[in-house]
Amino acid sequence: MTTRSGFVPTFAVGLLLAAAASFGQTAPSNLTFEVATVKPSPPLDMPKLAAAIQAGKMPRLGPHVDASQAEYTYMSLKDLITIAYKVKPYQISGPAWLTTERFDIVAKMPDGASKDDAPGMLVALLEERFKLAAHRDNQEHPVLALMVGKDGPKLKESPATLEPIDEKAPLKPGEMKIDGPDGEIRVTRNPDGSSTMNMGKKGIITQRMDMQSQMITLESSSVTMPGFADMLTTMLQMGGGGGRQVVDMTGLKGNYQVAVDISLADAMAAARAQGFTPPMAQPGGGAAGASPASAASDPGGGSTVFTSVKKLGLKLEPSKAKVEQLIIDHVEKTPTEN
Repeated sequence: MTTRSGFVPTFAVGLLLAAAASFGQTAPSNLTFEVATVKPSPPLDMPKLAAAIQAGKMPRLGPHVDASQAEYTYMSLKDLITIAYKVKPYQISGPAWLTTERFDIVAKMPDGASKDDAPGMLVALLEERFKLAAHRDNQEHPVLALMVGKDGPKLKESPATLEPIDEKAPLKPGEMKIDGPDGEIRVTRNPDGSSTMNMGKKGIITQRMDMQSQMITLESSSVTMPGFADMLTTMLQMGGGGGRQVVDMTGLKGNYQVAVDISLADAMAAARAQGFTPPMAQPGGGAAGASPASAASDPGGGSTVFTSVKKLGLKLEPSKAKVEQLIIDHVEKTPTEN
């Protein structure tokens, strides 16, 4: 993994924000933040961010909630809605600019409130400051079915036992934490330049970047097939996958070791789909011309994600399924004054 181009940290930021906002079901709350400031996020200083990561100082981006304060840093409205309503990004139906406008929110928690109350209070804040109105509906949508290939799975079962994260344990050097709706996520930059995201019982994902082969690898030493489907959904969403969810239809019940590759071209398209503008990976590189739609949405189009799935003896097939949707009825682009 390298930070010279500034691109890899950008891709990692998108992955972390997506993962932090992609789990759980909604829980209502009658509490509200005592006071909150909402400001447009300044542009990321990519050279400064890259230098900090290289020095083992992980950026304070995404959601951070404790008993006294809730912070949401450099998050799009879509990111904020996924956390507030505890839905996944592909479940949100709303204007395209939800992914491009980014905000920093700092809010004071009321006395007696816990981290579990934060999503409900964030709903109230979005309703008040952005005039957000939404409703839920079950609609049939195109999905991608994760299925066993014709020659059977080529997966290695994992004997690893996943343990929950000890949130009281101090952070290690080079480690940062993100407060996901299902609990704390810890991210570590490793000496070899890779980054590891520990989601406790959800699994452990490691990201590696090989500049020589122009490939990014995401791998897990122990994951269930539903968890693998979630992992694929996140990658496809980052690659502009047209809102399609990956649904596990393999029938496989164990824990497995998996690895998925995505080309730098696909990843750059992914960053643009999330509203980032990464610099070129190399002078004259063709990756800059990759389109978000082609990066990961066509099972027959040669995408590196689909190729990686086939190597595992699995396949992704277009299908349809009932998917719960959060329909955005109204939302303002500019929040009311602090």
